[in-house]
Parts: sequence; structure tokens; C-alpha cells
Amino acid sequence: MIRSFVAALAVVMLSASGAAAQQSGDADGAPMVWVQIEAQPNLAAINEALRRRSANLQDVNGFDLDGSGWYVVALGPYEAENAEDVLRRLRRDGRIPRDSYIAQSSDYARQIWPVGANLLNESAAAVRQDPATPELGVSEDAIAILQDQMSETQQPVVQEPAAPEVADETPREARASEAELSREERAELQVALQWAGFYDGRIDAAFGAGTRRSMSNWQDANDFEVTGILTTRQRAELLRQYNAVLEGMGMQRVTDTEAGIEMQLPLGVVEFARYEPPFVQFNPSGDLPARVLMISQEGTQDTLYGLYDIMQTLEIVPESGPRERRGDSFTLVGENARMISHTEARLDDGRIKGFTLIWPAGDEDRRARVLGLMQDSFTRLDGVLDPAAGSNDAQSIDLISGLEIRKPLFSRSGFFVDGRGTVVTTSEIVGACGHITIEDGQDAEITSSDADLGIAVLRPTDAIAPIGVAALAQDAPRLQSEVTVAGYSYGGVLGAPSLTFGTVSDVRGLDGNENVARLALGALEGDVGGPVMDAGGAVLGMLLPRQQGGRMLPEDVAFAADAAALMDVLKAAGTSPAAATPGAPLAPAQMADRAAGMTVLVSCWE
Repeated sequence: MIRSFVAALAVVMLSASGAAAQQSGDADGAPMVWVQIEAQPNLAAINEALRRRSANLQDVNGFDLDGSGWYVVALGPYEAENAEDVLRRLRRDGRIPRDSYIAQSSDYARQIWPVGANLLNESAAAVRQDPATPELGVSEDAIAILQDQMSETQQPVVQEPAAPEVADETPREARASEAELSREERAELQVALQWAGFYDGRIDAAFGAGTRRSMSNWQDANDFEVTGILTTRQRAELLRQYNAVLEGMGMQRVTDTEAGIEMQLPLGVVEFARYEPPFVQFNPSGDLPARVLMISQEGTQDTLYGLYDIMQTLEIVPESGPRERRGDSFTLVGENARMISHTEARLDDGRIKGFTLIWPAGDEDRRARVLGLMQDSFTRLDGVLDPAAGSNDAQSIDLISGLEIRKPLFSRSGFFVDGRGTVVTTSEIVGACGHITIEDGQDAEITSSDADLGIAVLRPTDAIAPIGVAALAQDAPRLQSEVTVAGYSYGGVLGAPSLTFGTVSDVRGLDGNENVARLALGALEGDVGGPVMDAGGAVLGMLLPRQQGGRMLPEDVAFAADAAALMDVLKAAGTSPAAATPGAPLAPAQMADRAAGMTVLVSCWE
């Protein structure tokens, strides 16, 4: 009866909405609004929040707030008038936080959940006309609002009554059918209750007080009589809900004799692509950007540890996320705003086998179910992937086994100025980087910077013992004297700093700035931040970006912040750099050794 009433109410609501749209010329072009109810600082937290809220509310969406790492749960989309009603009612009933509020689509950067949805920047009318999206204002919450508002004289026309439901089992009959369940079937029900958020106990197939309480809570949430004993029909409904997320996944057992691995794979969304040892690659077969790698290779513990390190350089393994390496296995989880990557591998009898699942962020229910089935079904067979298998056509310094290596946003140069690993570099990195690394991935933090001078000071988060440390020249350079710039001209591709030679054109900048020297040399962008040395190896200054005041200058013009400016910034940062003493000119090989010891690659990451 209730369902018939709600259906009728929806018809009335749609009619009323249509009439209102005809009376208002710009109603159909009105932008959508949202009821924002929760914000979380990372993907793990927002995934849990979306799952929790979806179990109790309608019209749940997830959004990337502004690219800062914060995400929100918002209900909608609604027209503004309906949104106010939804907000008032849900606040009144205690179903959403008191600080929930109306938000505009322009408040959000992009939609992350449901996966594939993209309702931002659409008009309310456009969403109503899209058959792939829910009708505005006819969710259960919005219908309940109309129920509150309608008077006795405004009751909708009663629809044809639905066919009577078949009588369900009595509690005695439910207990009898429950007693016939196998241990595996009982455990599966506990797993389904746990997945639905109603059970947090052990999966032991024993229906004790905790399991009965979770059954009661599930019955209450699904409008069944609360008895604490699931009937045959209710058990089927619970399992249907549990397995609904796998629809379209096409989970099938795949046996790959080349790799010696058998496991279930989501062949509804991925398909075999190629062999690229040590991986068997399965790429997306449709719109869902999911990928799977089987891992298979011979090796030792050193090989396993090497694979662990290499995997973390790949684009498919984001840097954030838990990871664990043990003596014979490792697990890597990487996550960002776009994807979640799970890798696990184990060494057994000289063979390393495992897999990687890459899944879009914001689809945690399906990802967790697919991952669980892959883990439970993973079986090691005889054989291991031949290192020569596949064509290996895609050769690139940016590829490992056909997979892209993770690359920074940009790279610059820097140099050590004390024995603690303090680094001087360009202030271009300030405000542009999510995090910064120096050397071979060592994390570093900005301790101070001077935007006017273009100088930043970094300190590594862990202790570093530099091979060489810069000694700052005490006197201004002489005009037309020879200088050498050391830097990672090509972003670290060569593995060591390059040297660029030139001369001092002026001891002032083009605007007369006395803290800047003008140089005649052809440096590259990656050299910026590197040391400028005199013939004896003393550091005269730090190379600055070539662009000056929005103008691009001739190729052989460069600028350097001089040693006096460096000294002032470093002293303000609490560092006392070494002073250079006059010395004989260095031979090219000696200059290269001096540069290699003190110059570092500075990488800026998202």
C-alpha cells in the first residue's frame, strides 16, 4: 500500500513540477544545487563515507572539492526550492549533520562517485531529460517532503493496488530452513551482512547474539519484520544486494599456462593485451579504466625486492598508500584522486608470482569485491613466464615492460651547502609542488624562500651525508671571467649533472640589481637552481630562470643570484655555508668531480 501511494505521489510531483516549469520561463535553465553533508581529507575516508551514507540516504554523490585532496559527500541534484526542503527535513529527522548546507555545482572540481557520472555544469532540465540519471525531486526523501506538506484535500488519486505479496516464512519456518544451510552458506551470510555495514564480528558461521542483532538491523533497514532470523526470501535478497555490485564485471576463472597462474578476472571490463615479462597485461575493454597485471618471473629475494622498488616508480602505482615488504612477499597499495592500485607478490621455490589490480577511485564497493575474488582464487601452477615472451616492441626510457614510469611535474637543479644535506635551489618550486624530492627520491621540505631573489632552501626529511658541499666565493666575479654551471639539464635522464661553460657579462642585472650577475652561456631549463662556479670551483651564485619580466631573452643570456644573496638567505634559514678560499684553476675532470659531489636533482611532484 505504501509503495502504491509513493508511486502515485511521484506522478503528482512530476505533474506539479512540469506545470511550474511552464509558468517560469527560465526554470528549465536553472543550475542544479546540492546538499553538502560531509567532507573528508583523503580517498580512503571519502570512500568509507560514501558507502556509509549510501546505505541510509538517496541521491548520494561524491566530488573532488578543489584538487587540494579534500572530497565531499553531497545529495542531489535538486532544483533550489526542493533542495531547501530536503535540507530542512533531513536536518529535522537527524539524518544529516546540522552544519549541512546548500552548495552550487561550481563549488566542486569534478565528480568521483558514482563512477562514470558527470552531473556538474548541467541544468536541472538537462538532468531531468537524461534517462541515465534520476528524476529530480522524486527520490524517496523528496517524496517524503511532499507527504509532510500535503493536506487531506490534496491526496493523490489512488493507483491500482499491487498484487498481494506471497506470504513469507514464519520465524519457526525460517529457523528450520536456516538449519539446513551449510557452514559455507552461513559464513557467506555473515560476509554479506558485514559488507552491508551491519556486522563487525568474526566470520565464524556461528549465528550468535552479534549476528542476530545484525540480522535485525538489516531487516529494519530493508522494511522487513524485525525478528533476528532471516527467511529464505530475505537471505536471497541480502545475497542479491551483496552480489549486485558484480553485475557487468564478468568474473571468470582464467588459466594462463605461460605465466603459471590461475585466478578469477573481471573479463567484463578487461581483456588480454600482451605479454611484457614479468607481466601479463589486461587492459580496459570498455569505458571503465580498470587494468590487471599478472606477475610471473624466476628470481631470488633480491629479485623480489628489486620488483618491489621498480613497481613504486610506475605511473600505475601512486605514491600515497600503505605498503609492506616481508622476507618472501610484498604488498603495495597506491591511491590518488584518479585510481587505486593494489599489488601483491610472493617468492616461492625460486618463482615470484602475484598480480596488480588498478581500479578507478570512487568505486570502492566493486573494487573491494573484485579484489577479494581475485585474492581468494589466486592459484600458482607449474611454469613461469618466459623472459623473452611477447614482442617487447614498445621501447622507451620512460617505459618498464611497456608500463609508464611515474614522472614529476618538472625537475630543476640544486646544490648542497652544508653537511646536513641542506640544499639551495630555485624558488620556482614554492607553491607548485605537492611534495619535493632530491637525489634518488629523498623527500625534502622547503624551510625558507625569497621570491624576490628567486632562492629557496630545502632540508631532507631524513639525514643525508653529501659527497661534496658548496663553498661560496667571497668576492664579486670579474667581468669576462670564465664560469661553469652544473645542472641536470635533461631532468636526470643522464644520471649525473652536465657542465655548461660561459663568461660573466655584467655583475648587475638588466635593471641594475646588484644581487644578480648576467652571464653569457646557453643553459637549459633543467639547469636552473644549479651552482655557478668560477675557475677554481668556488660558487659564485645560483642560476636563475631565463625569463625576465615576461620577456624571453636571447639564448646565450642567463642570470645568477650572486653569492652574497645566497649567504643572506642561508643565514636567515639558520645555515652557515662554507666560505671559499682562493685556489688554482681546476682541470675539466676535477671540475666535473666537484660538480657531481654537490649538485642534486630537485623534482617537483603532484
